Amino acid sequence: MAFFSKIRIFLLLLILLPGLASCRKDVNDVIPDVYVDFYISLSDPQFFNLTAPLNSVYVDASTNNMGVSAAGFDGNGIIIYRASEDEFYAYDRTCPHDYEVNAKSVRVDIVDQIYAECPDCKTKYGLPNFGTPLSGSVGRYPLKNYKTSFDGLRIRVWNHL
Repeated sequence: MAFFSKIRIFLLLLILLPGLASCRKDVNDVIPDVYVDFYISLSDPQFFNLTAPLNSVYVDASTNNMGVSAAGFDGNGIIIYRASEDEFYAYDRTCPHDYEVNAKSVRVDIVDQIYAECPDCKTKYGLPNFGTPLSGSVGRYPLKNYKTSFDGLRIRVWNHL
């Protein structure tokens, strides 16, 4: 009889666990979603830094007149980071700490472009590590990530809104 009780408990857990897991909030959802969808060309001199890995550029609504589709949350813009020859990452520049009260833009370190730091809370984010907070007493959430694709000449940055 005890054997059948264990099977029932196991089956009940199998049924409940997927539902409980789906209730977990994705840590990337700290910054609210906004519509993002744009292309940039590596042949454009404005994006020269992206011709070599471990470099980044900022993009916002005024970049090449791309408008709100490149503005990111609260118009703070987007960081595009080249991790390797064919891999690019895109992050919203809005610091996830206290963004509702003080939507500060993170800034890429000029000397070592693999980090971005919030000027307000001093959290440092690793650009090769999906925007994960690396230091700072308040950094709990990564930078908001956007999807990227690369066709050899153009980079597309988007989300599914």
